[in-house]
Amino acid sequence: MGLRGDAAIVGYVELAPEKLSRASAGPFTIEQWADLAAAATDDAGLPAERIDGIVTAGLQESEIFVPSTIAEYLGIPANFAEIVDLGGASAAAMVWRAAAAVELGICDLVVCALPARYRTFSSEEKPQPVRDAMLFGSSSNQYGSPQAEFDIPYGNLGQNGPYGEVAQRYAATFGYDEALMAKIVVDQRVNANHTEGAIWRDVPLSIDDVLSSPVIADPLHKLEIVMPCTGGAAVVIAGPELAGRGRHRPVRITGFGEHVPFKTPTYAENLLESPLARAAETAFAMSGSTRDEMDMVSIYDCYTITVLLSLEDAGFCEKGKGFQFLTDRDLTFRGDFPMNTAGGQLGFGQAGLAGGMHHVCDAARQIMGRAGAAQVESCDRAFVSGNGGILSEQIALVLEGS
Repeated sequence: MGLRGDAAIVGYVELAPEKLSRASAGPFTIEQWADLAAAATDDAGLPAERIDGIVTAGLQESEIFVPSTIAEYLGIPANFAEIVDLGGASAAAMVWRAAAAVELGICDLVVCALPARYRTFSSEEKPQPVRDAMLFGSSSNQYGSPQAEFDIPYGNLGQNGPYGEVAQRYAATFGYDEALMAKIVVDQRVNANHTEGAIWRDVPLSIDDVLSSPVIADPLHKLEIVMPCTGGAAVVIAGPELAGRGRHRPVRITGFGEHVPFKTPTYAENLLESPLARAAETAFAMSGSTRDEMDMVSIYDCYTITVLLSLEDAGFCEKGKGFQFLTDRDLTFRGDFPMNTAGGQLGFGQAGLAGGMHHVCDAARQIMGRAGAAQVESCDRAFVSGNGGILSEQIALVLEGS
């Protein structure tokens, strides 16, 4: 049961991120969607008129009927139209849904796009609404929401605090090494230093730099937390016939797993066992590949603690042994365990939901052999994780080159 590996990523686009404080206002989100779709299809070397599937997240210009709004705007006769709302896990979730639709014969060429150039202009007659996401992060303060009653009034909201709590729990259970947590950021910064377009392309980093940055949510330092950026990313997924006509080596989606048991960590059975454990097990079993066969991994890295838990829960090391694993491994693109070889979100930049697509693009870029100075030698297989909320919505992908 599961995917056969017939569907493949055949093209992608990832905009160079811009610091949120310096970025100019973007065009309408639906225009950004169209631009990303056109660029990704062009990258694949396939005709845009063959697009017959779209997968999207929310759209600023349409609160409802989002996929059909995009289909109408782009003139796409969509046989498959899906909206995904899984936070940072949305990108990886989009990919397997598109692959499944292609394998089922529903459609031939699917675009998954995540615009992230924010519009800041409005008018007095029609000001932009201030939504919960802007004030409460991943929490909801809507009337009737359990978070509005049980979490927000007590300060349990947003992302920084809860991720700090997870790190504190890890420290109390297994011990904690701040220098090794900083090593995650430093190794990824090396990768970003070798990646065109990365927000930290020309800025080296040391462990002391990370540890001397302000503590934001004890024990997490400022440089262990992603910096919000603007940007955008998209991938195109095709079946064997179109993939064979494309410009690049097809990157087959051979396995996936998804597990979404809760929204807030208030309801987690165990803060130190994320849903990625089940998702990764499903993905590897479906693909028939093993963890040792992965030539690189692209781990969602909104916080360093996310990376540590993900490495353990995905089965690359034992629970509680993450720090020893980091001690023994070189995570740079030229190391023995290449991870987030374009810098990850901590080094490349987190452009909203497109930050999750960064990990898909990173893996596809490596397998296609297009990573330039950061290319991993002989890269044929990759593992990708997606994380939404506070370690709540988790996706795993196994990708293989044809």
